[in-house]
Amino acid sequence: MKLHTLKPAEGSTKNRKRVGRGPGSGRGGTSTRGHKGAKQRSGYKKKIGFEGGQMPLQRRLPKFGFKNINRVEYKAINLSTLQALAEAKNLTAIGLEELRAAGFISKNQLVKILGNGELTAKIDVTAHAFSKKAEEAITALGGTATTLE
Repeated sequence: MKLHTLKPAEGSTKNRKRVGRGPGSGRGGTSTRGHKGAKQRSGYKKKIGFEGGQMPLQRRLPKFGFKNINRVEYKAINLSTLQALAEAKNLTAIGLEELRAAGFISKNQLVKILGNGELTAKIDVTAHAFSKKAEEAITALGGTATTLE
């Protein structure tokens, strides 16, 4: 193999299509653009969603919905999950680090404790938010529910 014998792999390159170079080329005249209309002319660019003059889909369908920009997204953790974690790791206090280490939440998630399930152990819980039922269940057993800012 020498530098002057190098060439691309078979079938990996194509010749450029030369349009508008006379009738003998087979691509003269209209230069493969067809006759008349916006697509034949230079500078043509159709709008996004244009359907050839038919009423476009985004105008046929009604508007709906609302996206609240102030919404705070919490990761829900139930009391049953806390109970299972406390039993498995023999914990008396559960915070964000314990939940993160157990794989229930990721780094920047906010946590809300919900009251689904049964809690039997006295646990001190630290989270960003609590439901009323969850807070009552934790304090009923002598634990504390600490809310983070």
